[in-house]
Amino acid sequence: MAQRLALRRLLPLTPRTLPPQGLLAPRVPPAPHGRAFGTSAGCSSTFNVQDGSDFQDRVVNNPKPVVVDFHAQWCGPCKILGPRLEKMVAKQEGKVLMAKVDIDDHTDLAIEYEVSAVPTVLAMKNGDVVDKFVGIKDEDQLEAFLKKLIGA
Repeated sequence: MAQRLALRRLLPLTPRTLPPQGLLAPRVPPAPHGRAFGTSAGCSSTFNVQDGSDFQDRVVNNPKPVVVDFHAQWCGPCKILGPRLEKMVAKQEGKVLMAKVDIDDHTDLAIEYEVSAVPTVLAMKNGDVVDKFVGIKDEDQLEAFLKKLIGA
């Protein structure tokens, strides 16, 4: 009797792992493992940094110039600059890539690159920071920033 009572107390606390049953049950795809993925994996010039080794592989060791957008979910100016910068990078047709780094998820990278405010955007070439700005820029300023980075 005591075991049954204890079991009843524990059962509501354990998560349900059985899938929903029936014809109207939603079909849920399995969760992806490892790194994030996109629908246009080979075509996209913008990517989210997953961790320090990902940053090293895809930004520091990249032969192409990379724009690094240090941002945060709670940052209003970041929400304005991010899409604007992505659009301008896409116009460069693969001559430059864009890495997005959430400072709340990757505090170590923000500290390493001395990010003290967001949005902060770094221009990196051959693993070195060659240019930088903090705050919002309009499209003309972003275009000049990118052209300077790619040498056009």
